[in-house]
Amino acid sequence: MRALDTHALTLFCAVARCLNFRQAAEQLHMTQPPLSRAIKTLEDKLGTRLFERDTQGVALTPAGRTLLPQALHILDLLATAQASLQADSAPARLRLGLTSSVEAGLFRPLLAALERQLPAMRLELTSAPSPRLVAAVRKGQLDAAVIALPSATFELAVQPLARQPMMLALPAGHRLARKRKLGLADIALEPLYWFERARQPAFFDHCQHVFRRHGFAPAFLREPLDHHVLLSDVAAGKGMALLADSFRALRLDGVAYRQLLEGEELAAGIGLAWRHEHGHAALPLLRRLAQEALHR
Repeated sequence: MRALDTHALTLFCAVARCLNFRQAAEQLHMTQPPLSRAIKTLEDKLGTRLFERDTQGVALTPAGRTLLPQALHILDLLATAQASLQADSAPARLRLGLTSSVEAGLFRPLLAALERQLPAMRLELTSAPSPRLVAAVRKGQLDAAVIALPSATFELAVQPLARQPMMLALPAGHRLARKRKLGLADIALEPLYWFERARQPAFFDHCQHVFRRHGFAPAFLREPLDHHVLLSDVAAGKGMALLADSFRALRLDGVAYRQLLEGEELAAGIGLAWRHEHGHAALPLLRRLAQEALHR
């Protein structure tokens, strides 16, 4: 039996990226014990250990560090070859939705990877709130969408990819801007921009549950749809805003970003959604590239 095959390399790369067997198993949609056995079998066949495991965690051995870039290169070559062979039968376009709940720059690595791997395919992008993207995927108007979680996804397949903690945007001249970290209790009496429930019902309800748990009930202001307008209002001192951490990339004079103590509790998940019964030919590649580009 050959020591190396694509399945073994895929499992090895997943563990190498996470350096955590439980997290890698979740990404691979399997349980931890068979993943651990598969890695042990691979090590036995190669005659060398790929990972050091102890109470402190998991680390690559020198052999593992040598194998990782070669394994990733092999998997990329195979994905490219598969995409090339499917070119004649594959659709000429990939219609991809991108949630507006995070800063658009977060998707640049994914889009660049798609353009490299599928140079002949036209990439059509739609940016919108997640409920609209889910509806478009269900109707066949989009082939797949990167959405914010939690969202009502009905019968769609969903692959979780990452989490975006919430952080606070506040006027740079505000007295609270002198602190490096702030909690909900610190801003309980401050006007706070917040989105309407219709834009993202499931995530809105999730956040309201966290707010109630902390007794947080500020004076909410209606959040503008455009985040540049929102941040301009924050800079003008009209209020504060809770935003996904990726929005730190939007630099604006007069706006300060601060870590929120409850940011992980309020975190928005990011996932890839598609229809089971109408899978696009490029979906396997899209799923892998999304995992590699967006997983944090």
